[in-house]
Amino acid sequence: MDHEKARARLARIPLFKPIIKAVGPCTMAVTMREPYEALVRAIAHQQVHGRAAEAMLGRLLALHAAPEFPPAGFILDLPPEALRGCGFSGSKVAAIRDIAEKSMAGLVPSLAEAAGLDDESLIARLVAIRGVGRWTVEMVLIFTLGRPDVLPVDDFGVREGYRLAAGLAEQPRPRALAEIGQEWAPYRSIAAWYLWRRADMAKKIQPLAI
Repeated sequence: MDHEKARARLARIPLFKPIIKAVGPCTMAVTMREPYEALVRAIAHQQVHGRAAEAMLGRLLALHAAPEFPPAGFILDLPPEALRGCGFSGSKVAAIRDIAEKSMAGLVPSLAEAAGLDDESLIARLVAIRGVGRWTVEMVLIFTLGRPDVLPVDDFGVREGYRLAAGLAEQPRPRALAEIGQEWAPYRSIAAWYLWRRADMAKKIQPLAI
C-alpha cells in the first residue's frame, strides 16, 4: 500500500482532514503470511482479548515444536481435545479444523494464488468456511494481503469513527457507509484505518466522573 499517496488523497476530503492532522501518517502494518495461517489466527482472536488469543496460539505452536506455523495436516492429526487444551472453545476448534480441511481440499488459496484473485472473489470463496464471515476475510485482505481498497462497513470501530468524524448522533448503517465510502476509493483500507484511530481518540478523552 502507498500510505503517503493515500494520505494525500484522503486529506483533501473534509471528513478526514482533521483526523489526519491529529493522527499523522498512516502506520498500518501488513504481515504477509499464508491465508490458511491468517484465518486460523483470525479465529483465535474472535471475541477474546488479544493477549488471550496469542496465548492460545502460543500453546498451539508449542504442540508443533517447529519454527513454522502448524500446517493443516498437523491440525487435522491432532485430537480435538488437544486444541481444547490450548484454550480454544468448542466453536473455535470446529472452525480451525474446517479451515485445515478446506486448505487441504484447496479451497483456501496459497498466498501466491490469492494474489491473482480479486477481493470479492476471495470473500465469496472463504466465507464458505465455518466461523469465517465477511469481516474476517476483510481483515485478512487488509492486514495479510495488503489490499488497499477494502472498507469493512460491518466493523463497529469504523462506523463509530465515521459517526464521530461526521458529528452524527447515530452510526450509519453498513449499506449507507458503503455508499458514502465510494468517494474514498481506491484507498478505503487506509480510510478505515483513520476511522479506527478516530474512534480510539474518543476513548482516550473521557469526561471526569463527578
